[in-house]
Amino acid sequence: MSPASRSLFRWREIPGSVWALGLVSLFMDLSSEMIHALLPLYLVTVLGASTLTVGFIEGIAEATASITKIFSGALSDYLGKRKLLAALGYGLAAFTKPVFPLASSIAWLTAARFVDRIGKGIRGAPRDALVADLTPADLRGTAFGLRQSLDTVGAVLGPLAAIVFMAAFADSFTTVFWIAVVPAFISLAIIVILVHEPERHTDARPVHSPFSRSELARLDIHYWMVVGVSAIFTLARFSEAFLLLRAQSVGMDVTIVPVVMVVMNIVYTASAWPAGALSDNNGRYTILLIGFGLLIIADLVLAFGNSVATVMIGVALWGLHMGLTQGLLSALVADKAPAELRGTAFGMFNLVSGVALLAASILAGALWDMIGPNGTFFAGALITTVALVALPFAHRKAVRR
Repeated sequence: MSPASRSLFRWREIPGSVWALGLVSLFMDLSSEMIHALLPLYLVTVLGASTLTVGFIEGIAEATASITKIFSGALSDYLGKRKLLAALGYGLAAFTKPVFPLASSIAWLTAARFVDRIGKGIRGAPRDALVADLTPADLRGTAFGLRQSLDTVGAVLGPLAAIVFMAAFADSFTTVFWIAVVPAFISLAIIVILVHEPERHTDARPVHSPFSRSELARLDIHYWMVVGVSAIFTLARFSEAFLLLRAQSVGMDVTIVPVVMVVMNIVYTASAWPAGALSDNNGRYTILLIGFGLLIIADLVLAFGNSVATVMIGVALWGLHMGLTQGLLSALVADKAPAELRGTAFGMFNLVSGVALLAASILAGALWDMIGPNGTFFAGALITTVALVALPFAHRKAVRR
């Protein structure tokens, strides 16, 4: 058995609380994706929103989550406690879910999406830092890949459930939104009952001011290179809402458009754990390089494909690039940050990525309205090429240091 295979099947060594955090992510993603798979179509076809509005809402929502993460991550470093903040974030998201079926205007839906993403922001950095705290360094890629795979199982089941319930309830968006409330509260119960935070070592260095110059200076050039390359990459990785709209633009029936997210997330789920395991043994940068290249190909297929089949190939490639990049970027942040500053490191990483995602989603919506879907995805390919060129440079710089 190869080293990568041995790492992949060391699942018994992964702490139980990491598995539990994966299940928490699974159920919350099941709830969220049932809603998000339908929300762009609901905004455009029912409430009459433009694609620019969709891009703006999606960008603002994700940027809000990322901005919140920096404060929750730093607070988790200051307190030396991560589970409390993660549970608070999941709780806020769960209690926000009923607003979606009750909302009757674009403003209400924007507000619900905004508050839901605040919950995501509160939980994100403390949860990722908790995964790193719980996991041995030689299993870190595997653990992040596992959590990402379980998270994405929920993202597969969510759109599938949306398709089934839309068909069962005569395309009633609000009924599906109500059903999505249930798994959100299951997620909250799991983190409260089954996740256990490790004891902080008595000799651990306290962090009194995470944002002070002296503390931030402990995040060295290796860490900031990861953040910089990720930011460029995120400019090309705009909201998946545009994948749904692209499928509709080539003639896919609105009832089955959520299958786009199913296909993307099946590929994402299948690739994230193996990619993390491979990175534990063979290094993270090579796999990231392949992931960046796959996004370029996916964007070009989506830009110039004019059939449902071609668009679905592009969607599958998009999912594969996600599996080969998202967990690995998180593992790199954990690798490069001091243990006592992991919350701040993940928060800063997500803040920069969130600002880039806001710009990317607004740019994607504007290009769609002005040029069409071809311009949106072709621009994504060009920006990814810049990240692809920057990644080997960042790796060589880190190796020399």
